[in-house]
Amino acid sequence: MKRLHNALLLKQLLILKQLGFKYTHTTPSKLQDEQAELPNDMKALKILVDHCQLCELSKSRQKSVFGEGNTNADIMFIGEEPSATEDSTGRPFVGRSGDMLTKMIENVLHISRANVYITNVLKCKSLDSKISVSAEIVTCKPYILKQIELIKPKIIVTLGISALRILTDNQDSLESVRGHEIKYNDSIIIPTYHPIYLLRNPSAKKEALEDLLRVKELLSS
Repeated sequence: MKRLHNALLLKQLLILKQLGFKYTHTTPSKLQDEQAELPNDMKALKILVDHCQLCELSKSRQKSVFGEGNTNADIMFIGEEPSATEDSTGRPFVGRSGDMLTKMIENVLHISRANVYITNVLKCKSLDSKISVSAEIVTCKPYILKQIELIKPKIIVTLGISALRILTDNQDSLESVRGHEIKYNDSIIIPTYHPIYLLRNPSAKKEALEDLLRVKELLSS
């Protein structure tokens, strides 16, 4: 059974659980495997995400935020969810946080932003809804997994603890995992701070610099 099919089943079970059901005879989904399989092409995958209606976020978004950059990149930067600015433009990491990330990439790694790939786990801006958060993550996660599968990055830089936890189920704090390399299939994850956190906490920039210098070292090895 394909991952998207599993995600849809789990999403519906989570919603039922959050509504108070403890047991149900209802069959959550009758999707066939061939219907649930994601395309092995980034353009086709983007079209699918742009037209996705699988969770409540699709009703409130202005634009989905698929991701952008080099689809053969050695490095992927992955955040948790789009901001309001990203929601309005359809582009990941724009505005102040985007400027910060661009400086991190170009000034430390000496790579053009266009030569890395940047995206978020969630493809739509989230709502202040405690009921549906888990279901939204479960529904959207297959998209980011497929992007990683297609891009095949050597290094994945997770921006903020939420992105790391969603990808790996690691529940440790960012302070305890940053500075370490985490094996992830054929890639290495380097966890670091989200640009928004760095804007609010400039003292953490030193540690973020250390993380990016480690990325640079891994790329050259």
